[in-house]
Amino acid sequence: MTEPTLTDVERALDRAAGLETAEAVSVLRTARQDVRDLANNPDVDEERRQELETRLEQRIREVKERDAYDSGLGSAMNPAEDDAP
Repeated sequence: MTEPTLTDVERALDRAAGLETAEAVSVLRTARQDVRDLANNPDVDEERRQELETRLEQRIREVKERDAYDSGLGSAMNPAEDDAP
């Protein structure tokens, strides 16, 4: 198997946008590990690599928060006016 590239990581980031939560998190975590593994490669643009790692971390948080909101936690935290006491 060949070593992933930053372009591969960017593709995984884009692909995860259309996936269900569990699968998206799995793809994003794999991409995050790939981008971390690339830190040891002297041929990789370190600034771009760090930017991708930050984007991956943010996207994982967003997906998890979206899932929590969709599961009802968000509506419990932000009740509609009809539900307010």
